[in-house]
Amino acid sequence: MTSIPLVPGRRHHRIFGGLSERQEHIFTWIGVVVVLLYIAAWAGAIREDIDQQREIARAQQEAKIKTAPPPPAAPSRQITSSLTTPSSPTAAFVSNALLTALAPLRGASGDVYFATRTPNARLVPGVNVVTPNNPGIYTLASEIGQAVQSMSNFNVITLVPFAAKQNGHIGLYFIGSWPFEHGGKPKTPAYANPVGFIEVTPQNENTQVSEHFKLRDFLTKGQANVWPKYMLLNPKLLDKLELTIQELQAMGHPVKHMTIMSGFRTPSYNSTGGNTEGRANLSRHMYGDASDVFVDNDGNGVMDDLNGDGRVDIHDAEVIDQAVERVERAHPELVGGVGVYSACCGHGPFTHIDVRGYRARWRGFGNG
Repeated sequence: MTSIPLVPGRRHHRIFGGLSERQEHIFTWIGVVVVLLYIAAWAGAIREDIDQQREIARAQQEAKIKTAPPPPAAPSRQITSSLTTPSSPTAAFVSNALLTALAPLRGASGDVYFATRTPNARLVPGVNVVTPNNPGIYTLASEIGQAVQSMSNFNVITLVPFAAKQNGHIGLYFIGSWPFEHGGKPKTPAYANPVGFIEVTPQNENTQVSEHFKLRDFLTKGQANVWPKYMLLNPKLLDKLELTIQELQAMGHPVKHMTIMSGFRTPSYNSTGGNTEGRANLSRHMYGDASDVFVDNDGNGVMDDLNGDGRVDIHDAEVIDQAVERVERAHPELVGGVGVYSACCGHGPFTHIDVRGYRARWRGFGNG
């Protein structure tokens, strides 16, 4: 038998035959490094996946925050919380008891949609709800439990104080002076200076102030491009007009449209604007509680043939007068003036109606 001699001092790996001990160490460390790199790559992939999942969750949470509806505003007894109606910048949250207390403000007709107050005034006597400091048109809302519901067809108008008028103007809008503003004593409080004005803008002029009328219907003619405008409007006048419409319909005269030929007149316009024939120096138009009206269901711009005699004349204005008489008998708190006018000076017949506080009757020509 032939033997193969071994080289003294040289060891061979029991697994990887033919490798020296040094080569074995090198090979082992290479394997360790490869394993460590693999582990590091695997851990990095896991960490990247976790970060990605966290980013997705964060994005989803942000999306929920952006799309979730905002929590309801806390109700307040003062007119401070916001509503989205453009013409009604804020709202008062009121109880059902207060809604009951507000019912008389709708008038005997039930069709008056507004009340006027000076800034920081009590809305209803004996109830701790005050109007805002800033002039404007405000919508009321009622709170029942957690539900908040706006009070339909009713606004509170906070007035611009009379003191805001300087040299006959508020801003660019020219108003003039009231008869007793610079001296003299009015014969009744109804002829005293007004306490404030309704500010009318292009954004709020279409505010419904009663069932059949809007704020713009009562604006003074003239100064067409000057905004804001300022006016007076007594809710009692609206109540009387709505009751008159109801009476006309009860008398067999359906009213689809009643035209306000002349509503509020600034003192300046009352004395100089348009055709001034027949205008009184103490006209109730200057106090916001008078209007000249005619029924115009067919939209032709003149009085309809209310009495059915085939003519349009002063007798049709008298039909409205008869309705007003019935209103005043049923509601003496709305007593005032009524004047019937024949066609004249480019307009048809009309009826003047006001709530001056005492009875007055006349017939005339020209402007009421």
